[in-house]
Amino acid sequence: MMEERAPAKINLALHVTGQRADGYHLLDSLVVFARDTGDDLRMQAADEISLSVTGPMASGVPVGPENLILRAAALLGPSRGARITLDKHLPHAAGIGGGSADAAAALRGLARLWEQCLPSVDECLRLGADVPVCLSSAPQRMQGIGDSLSPVPPLPPVFAVLVNPRVSVPTGPVFAALARKDNPPMAAPAWTDFASFLAWLAHQRNDLEPPARAHAPAVMETLTALRHQDAALARMSGSGATCFGLFETEAQATRAARALAADHPDWWVAATALMDG
Repeated sequence: MMEERAPAKINLALHVTGQRADGYHLLDSLVVFARDTGDDLRMQAADEISLSVTGPMASGVPVGPENLILRAAALLGPSRGARITLDKHLPHAAGIGGGSADAAAALRGLARLWEQCLPSVDECLRLGADVPVCLSSAPQRMQGIGDSLSPVPPLPPVFAVLVNPRVSVPTGPVFAALARKDNPPMAAPAWTDFASFLAWLAHQRNDLEPPARAHAPAVMETLTALRHQDAALARMSGSGATCFGLFETEAQATRAARALAADHPDWWVAATALMDG
């Protein structure tokens, strides 16, 4: 049996820098991954492909061919079989790459199970723009339509609190509501410690945050709650509605997460550390 973790993906910055003639948006994003927060996949040899879903976020996850895990399996081995179990802990459509991370974990695990090579970046893009970056689960600068990936300096120790107010923020309308789509790219990633990392991040943006806040006021409520917990930086991830707060120590993040969960028992709250590679 093969086991793979699908860690939550966090866009610490997300700049929309253009739009191609075919409609695809051009992005420039610093993508990192949560060390302690994610979904888990188990894959066993079988004659046919199948998917079952367990865990606290299992409700509503499709188990038909539209599921990204099964699409990943069909991409890697159209005639191969496996019994796949997804233990779902990440909220759905939440801006932290749950489906893409699951698909990438399936590709990694099935490639080992079936003794095959991983697909190319272009092949992974058929599953979604976030799948290539999720395949390695390492901090990276993601540009273009998700096809251009480059390393970044090692991250200092950084702890995060992820918060989802359990509202739906549809990606399409958020992109459509952008005031402009030719925004400046990120500055070149450069930092040596937590202070310089925060200073660099403070000058970057998530261009999707303003239209997401307009669509779902709960996003602003979540950001305000994180700032009241003295987060060094609070920002929305991806197209929302999950927001993150960054902290220098594990104790600070744990204390903030406990306070937020107590004040908002209907929210999804998770304290984690960022993986440094």
